[in-house]
Order: sequence, then structure tokens, then C-alpha cells
Amino acid sequence: MALGPLLRVEGLTKSFPGVRALDGVHLAVRRGTVHALMGENGAGKSTLMRVLAGLEKPDSGAIRFRGREFAPMHPHDALRQGISMIHQELMPFPELSVAENIFMGREPTRGWPGWIDWGRMGRWAGELLSRVGASFAPSRRMAELGVADMQLVEIAKALAHRAELLIMDEPTSALSSREVDALFGLIAGLKASGVAIIFISHRFEEVFRVADEVTVLRDGRFVGSGPIGSMDEGGLISMMVGRELETAPGARARGVGGERMLEVRGLRRRGAFRDVSFSVCGGEIVGIAGLMGAGRTDVLRAIYGLEPAEAGEVHVRGRRARIGSPREALALGIAMVAEDRKRDGLVGGMSVRHNLTLSSLRRCCRGPLIDRAAEERMADRQIGALRIGAPRRDGPVALLSGGNQQKVVIGKALLAGPSVLLLDEPTRGIDIAAKAEVHEIVRGLAREGKAVVMVSSELPEIFALSDRILVMRGGELRGELDPRSATQEDVMRLAAGGRRETGP
Repeated sequence: MALGPLLRVEGLTKSFPGVRALDGVHLAVRRGTVHALMGENGAGKSTLMRVLAGLEKPDSGAIRFRGREFAPMHPHDALRQGISMIHQELMPFPELSVAENIFMGREPTRGWPGWIDWGRMGRWAGELLSRVGASFAPSRRMAELGVADMQLVEIAKALAHRAELLIMDEPTSALSSREVDALFGLIAGLKASGVAIIFISHRFEEVFRVADEVTVLRDGRFVGSGPIGSMDEGGLISMMVGRELETAPGARARGVGGERMLEVRGLRRRGAFRDVSFSVCGGEIVGIAGLMGAGRTDVLRAIYGLEPAEAGEVHVRGRRARIGSPREALALGIAMVAEDRKRDGLVGGMSVRHNLTLSSLRRCCRGPLIDRAAEERMADRQIGALRIGAPRRDGPVALLSGGNQQKVVIGKALLAGPSVLLLDEPTRGIDIAAKAEVHEIVRGLAREGKAVVMVSSELPEIFALSDRILVMRGGELRGELDPRSATQEDVMRLAAGGRRETGP
């Protein structure tokens, strides 16, 4: 066994037109360890992995693998030398068998002129599948497998090539909790056999559960590295974004009892929700938890006028309001950030500026014409206030990272000047650092006296932000909990059908 790290990267640089993706990056990965690579979207993680996998060539710097210089000409060369990458978006040959996918390009042959030895390939594939804990036959078509089983095939393929370093890019993004447990068990077995793994994830709980060491990149630069035991969540986020954020996982200080901004009474829509009643005051964040299909999103859409309720009342600042459309909701001071930003929050073909001001154009108009200078000033204020990472205000919003797109959606809602903000899954699909920044924005809105109603499927997020937690099940409110004394188990008990409870 070679002394020192299995992989050592020193001073690696890589530029694309107008972008320096890697700027003097360092990385050291030891045998038989899981090394987490963390950073915001655009930090350089993907570029570094593509270099290691032979998909890109660096401009400068040195890579040593197994003590020797490593400069793969293409992915097959990297695989031949012992580095394999399992991409987030799997790319199998769906109409071919599992065995054919495992040995693609390296099929065992017999005789002349080299006919494929199907029997031997099937046996070898079966042995590899058994090693990774797969229960399906090597003769199965890849198209018949789910994502978790396809990942097992990719790992078996890496083992067939005797890979010593396995790169896993967001391997759990499409897996259930049971499948994640099985994958982590397999990772533990690979570690025990001496395989090194580079693990990329946006989920803190996974990194702390599976990693031995962690390296953080920011803006293409190396920030720091060390044993996972010496890190905590707040420190990692600060390394990723370059400053400290409010990230305490416990419930925030309870909001002051301000004016009752929003109250709903007996809200009902057939097949979606019934008898929903709650209120939220200025300076307060009310979180709504529940399982998929519980009716949480439907309630927010009804309040906002997207799909109005059939019965019940909505009161805004003590006065009954009739809201039949988002325009009427905005006029009453209610804004919403929808669950699916690409479908309901952004116009992908428009610029960052136009997306930000789309709901507030009247504020920058002179008669029937838009005052471009006023619109640019409004957009620039939001870009600065929310720290939106947009190279140009007039660049396409579709080119921004998920976190920055989400900040544009929030910025658009805030430009309408709401007193009530409805947030539906405000951090879905964004990286850890962007999530922390969105949390900071939400807390800031409450401090400013705005009333916030937030739907989230992530219980740590619900507990970190909420002053009160409402739990829905089957279209009904099942109870109210105080996050200072309740637990995640209490929430799940109500969401899954436990007895109705109320907070203090």
C-alpha cells in the first residue's frame, strides 16, 4: 500500500470563457475513508470531479493518484486507472441488461474472433451484484429498475473495474429513507475493503452521518479541510458562504405579539381541506407541517386566490377580505412564494430584473410606460438586500443557481410590499448555504413585523424558524404545537393520525 493519501490534488486551476471555475484547489483523500466535498452551487465541486473523472482537463496544478501523476485523457482512462464517478443523473443503457451495463466495453470473450462469453459475464455480474447487496438478476433490463437499484449497478460497474476511488455526486437525492440506509450500509462495506469515496451532498445530516473528513470550496477556491468530528453545522456554513449566518437548529425566540395580520375561519374546499382556522400576527412565523397530500399547499393557494375556498372567511388586519385572485391578494398586502419556482415563480426566458419587478411594475411606471431607470434601481436594491448572486441584472434568470433563483422569487414577492408572506417549501431544491441564507431572510422579515406562514416538509426547518407549529392531516388541522417544548416525534404523531393536541 502506497504511503500518504490515495489522491492528492495541489493548486488545481480550470477556467472557462469568463469564469475561473477552479483557482488553486487542494484536496487529499485517504484510502478506506469517506471524504465529503461541500460548497454552494458554483463553488467548483462539479468541475473538480469532472477533472478527476477525465471529463475535463485542468489548466494547471498537479494530481497524484496512488503516488503517481494522474492525467486521464478521457473517462475510460480514469476508470482504467481506478477512479469511477457515479453521476447524480444516472445514464444507463436502458434497453440492455444489467450485466451488459456493468461490463460495457469490457465484455469477457472466448475463442476467435472474440465472441462475447455470455455465461461468464452473467456469473461475474451476479457475483458483483451479490457484493453490493442487490437482489435482482443480472439478466434484468435496466429500464425495469428503480433509481436505487440503478445506483447499485453503477457501484457494481466500478467494482468490476477495480476502482479504488469512487465519486458519489448527490447519491441520495432520489432515494427513500430506507434506500438511503441501505446505501450507507454499502458505503461502510466499501470503506472496510479499502475503497475511498468522495461524497457530495447538500444535506448536513448525511455528511455528519457518513463522512470521515470534509473539504469546503467557495468560489472555486479551497477554504478548508479537516476531520468531520472537528466541524459543526454553523462552522461549515460559515466556511461555505464566507460569513457567519444565524443557523441555530433550535426554535427561534418567540415572536412578539403584534397586530393580528391574517386570520382564516372555517376554510373549506371539497377534496382538499375542511374547517381550517388559524391566525398569524405581525412578527410571527407560523409553520405548517404534515405529510404529502395533507392539504398544506392547498390552504396557502386558497388564501392567495389561486384556487379560492368554497366556504369560510379570510380576514386581513381585522377586516373580512374577498380574495378571488393573486392580484386581489397582493392589493391586500398578501404575497406568496410558490412551491415550484420554475413553474409558478419565475419566467425563465426573462432577465433577473424583469422577474424581480414583475409584480410591482406600477411602482416604476410613468403613465403607460415603464421607467427603466426606476425599474433598475428597484431591482438593484433587491439584488443587494438579498445578496442575489447575479453577474448581471439583465442576464437570464434561468442561468442562476437554484438558491439565487429562489432569492429572486422572494425578492419579487417583497417588492410588492406585503404585510403577510406565504412561503410554500421555501428552500426546496437549493444547497445548504443558500438554505441558511433564506432562513436568515425569513427571520429578518419577522423582525421587521411581517406575518409569515410557512409550509415545509423538513421538520428541522419547521423547528428552526417557527414560533408556532400547525400540523395538518387529511385536509384538517390536527393540532398546534410549541416548538420550544415539542419534538419532531410529536409532529409526526399528529401528521400520521395521532390524537389532536393544542399548544399553550
